[in-house]
Amino acid sequence: MAPASLAHHRFAPATGRPLAPTAAMALAQRISSNAAAAASGRSAAAPVRAVRCVRVAARAAAAPGSSSSSRSSAVLVRAASTRQQEAEARWTQQVKDGVVMNVSNKSAGEMMQQGWKLLDIRPPGETAKVGIVGAVAVPLYVEDPSNSIGSLLKKSATIGTGGWWLGGTHMIPNNDFLAQVQAQIPKDTPVVVACQKGLRSLAAAEQLSRAGYSKLAWINGGFDTARPGDLPTTDNKDVRYAGIGGLSEALGWTEVQQEYNEGQFLGGVSGILSFVALILAADLALFAYEQITYMTSNAGQ
Repeated sequence: MAPASLAHHRFAPATGRPLAPTAAMALAQRISSNAAAAASGRSAAAPVRAVRCVRVAARAAAAPGSSSSSRSSAVLVRAASTRQQEAEARWTQQVKDGVVMNVSNKSAGEMMQQGWKLLDIRPPGETAKVGIVGAVAVPLYVEDPSNSIGSLLKKSATIGTGGWWLGGTHMIPNNDFLAQVQAQIPKDTPVVVACQKGLRSLAAAEQLSRAGYSKLAWINGGFDTARPGDLPTTDNKDVRYAGIGGLSEALGWTEVQQEYNEGQFLGGVSGILSFVALILAADLALFAYEQITYMTSNAGQ
């Protein structure tokens, strides 16, 4: 499944400049490792480090021979990598320490029947595709509503660095996440936190623990590891469908589609129509990106 992991590098800027060799190698290694992770159903780890490599490489290419720029760029890479590693270490430690229970989708479904509340932190686009009956949905990240030049460039970069294959758009943190959770779930309620792939839910569990929630669980691997019947879903639909999109969905390339639509070209007539519509949308997005890049470059002259 070639380009699947590219969606994890959603904030890499499309500068049009060549990558420095070392940064290019680092990014290639990151994409390769994420591809293996995606193929095995695990969440890709630490996308920030690869993103920073791209960002730094673009700066370095813009000013070759600048030693001070190279030193500051290296510092940025190390700082970003350190912060991400520290965050991952905290998230893992809370599971090791028993602060957050490690459970499967099947166990989570059984726990809901025993009084646990499932907190679905996926973005609205994913919960709209397939929701969990009885869950409280509060997104940890939401779509960026801004249409500023910077946001439009990030949205275009999202498409160019994997969004075209897996779908999705540029996301920003939901600053009201904790307040929205606390308004719907009392702190003495046992909570199972879940997302589509299992990584962001660990970050959310850390926030909840600090806010005073004492009984927490986390679905290891997220909803992508669920099997039909594990959880009560809207219209009894397979929750894995919520995590697919883009060209891979239009082609019927994803694992869940292969299971249900094996042998149907592009997933049947609807898939073919979706594919044509997606090609047109991609062409329009590319045109918009080129126009934004042109206006930005002219503005700096």
